[in-house]
Amino acid sequence: MRALAVIPARGGSKGLPRKNVLQLGKHPLIAHTILAALGTPQLTDLIVSTDDEEIAWVAHRYNAAVPFMRPPELATDTASAIDVALHALDFMEESTDQPYDAFLLLQPTCPLRRSEDIQAAIRLYQREQADSVISIYKLESTHPYYMYLLDGSTPRLLMPEAARQHHRQDYPPVYVRNGAIYLVDRDVLHERRSFYGDRLRAVVMPEERSVNVDTRADLVRAEALLKTGDQG
Repeated sequence: MRALAVIPARGGSKGLPRKNVLQLGKHPLIAHTILAALGTPQLTDLIVSTDDEEIAWVAHRYNAAVPFMRPPELATDTASAIDVALHALDFMEESTDQPYDAFLLLQPTCPLRRSEDIQAAIRLYQREQADSVISIYKLESTHPYYMYLLDGSTPRLLMPEAARQHHRQDYPPVYVRNGAIYLVDRDVLHERRSFYGDRLRAVVMPEERSVNVDTRADLVRAEALLKTGDQG
């Protein structure tokens, strides 16, 4: 299987400025994702898609290819992940003159994802003959049955019938997409413009490795988890 992995990392960020190059433990944020990808032998190629010279420099320093600088129209707040993915895929296929079988999107804002998580997703993809795999984690805190909508100042249960018919210990486990892994068949990505195919599967990651760094508080939490080694 020929698989292209792309790490999308634009320079602009409103929530946490310059987050992709901020230090997290021993490495800049984006480097954690690069190292996890480089430790995944099933990947044919790994590239970073960025519009930012400093991010490109860091990527090169950690042995990730940066074969192009992302066009400005794909580096805005409103640019879609699909357009960024297709731009990278088309560029690589045209420059190598070889098609890929699968496409892997690895968000740099999920720095605690490990090589073993990526490898598990690829094994699941191949074993199940899936056309897409996403990463999720089990929600251990507030269950959706306990969640409310507000009608003015009146709270209304989000799922009233389900909440009434179950004891807490009988609630079914629920999972949350963590954004760390999007693995998709190349043709599904191109033809549907989606990371989700009909044969969607999910690989479960520990919640401790599912931190998504969008704010300073997220970065502090990720730092704490790295220091304590409490990452599942």
